[in-house]
Amino acid sequence: MSAPADLRRTDRQLLDRVEALLGNLPRTRVVRLPHPGIRLYAKMESENRAGSSKDRAAIWILREAVRRGEITRSTTVVESSSGNFALALAHFLNELGVPFVPVLDPNVNAATERTLRRLCARVEKVTEPDGTGGYLLSRLARVADLRAELADVYWPNQYANPDGARGHYELTAPELLDDIGRIDYLFVGVGTGATINGLSRRLGEVHPEAAVVAVDVEGSAIFGAPPARRRIPGIGSSIRPPLIDDAWITKVVVQSELDEVAGCRALLSSHGIYAGGSTGCVYAAITRHFEGHTGPEPVVAFLCADSGEPYADTVYSDEWVAEHLTPVATKGA
Repeated sequence: MSAPADLRRTDRQLLDRVEALLGNLPRTRVVRLPHPGIRLYAKMESENRAGSSKDRAAIWILREAVRRGEITRSTTVVESSSGNFALALAHFLNELGVPFVPVLDPNVNAATERTLRRLCARVEKVTEPDGTGGYLLSRLARVADLRAELADVYWPNQYANPDGARGHYELTAPELLDDIGRIDYLFVGVGTGATINGLSRRLGEVHPEAAVVAVDVEGSAIFGAPPARRRIPGIGSSIRPPLIDDAWITKVVVQSELDEVAGCRALLSSHGIYAGGSTGCVYAAITRHFEGHTGPEPVVAFLCADSGEPYADTVYSDEWVAEHLTPVATKGA
């Protein structure tokens, strides 16, 4: 993040506007899903204003930055994102009248990129992969260039900003706990670490006996594996985000991107939920973990992080999967 700002810069009218946005966030539904051997609940974060769980982190980060005087109406916000966090920032900053420059890469969903180009006067898109085979470090390098180029700039740094985790601690987690009550297992897809950080710490305070299962994807470096190319945005990372260090994690499960696709399609066929890649990855992990489970039914919860619509041409396309995710297609990628 940028250096601490002078609190005298705080724009009180802008702060009132961002507080109003925060106060008007929708309360997303929790739905019960029939599943053998467990009581399964999904929180429909796709019902958020910008369509994903990233809304909660984004609005909390913006509110705190405005409060500290780090964002005023003369500030330009720049951020690296694989899609959903940029969408959340773009929606909120557009309403606040604050310019936003998202930094994307070729893995961004086409629908997401189109929306961002409608909402933002300037969009940066890196094209050269970094040394990990992905694009995260290339995006971060472009963010650094923009911070040097622009006179008054704020970088939310979603990978290390505790305000993002606080948004899930204060907003997402209480709704989940209020609607479900006791939770025995919470499965959370990991990327920046903000979601699992905020949810796990709140859950641990209320139900310290609960298990928190972090779900990652092959090719991600979050839990110590070497980074490798990944095709589906929204889960995993080429780096270990610092927010992971403060999360309360009982177990780590790593799925393949083919598992991710299968989970999305199973969630749609079994429950009529059209969800994005990270949600499918989590659902696949839940199905595998409780396969053949007998005995008392544990209460299991997860987030439906976003809609499947932006993934229509990738995760839900047989042709795309055959081209990009079959063993032949991915060999040497």
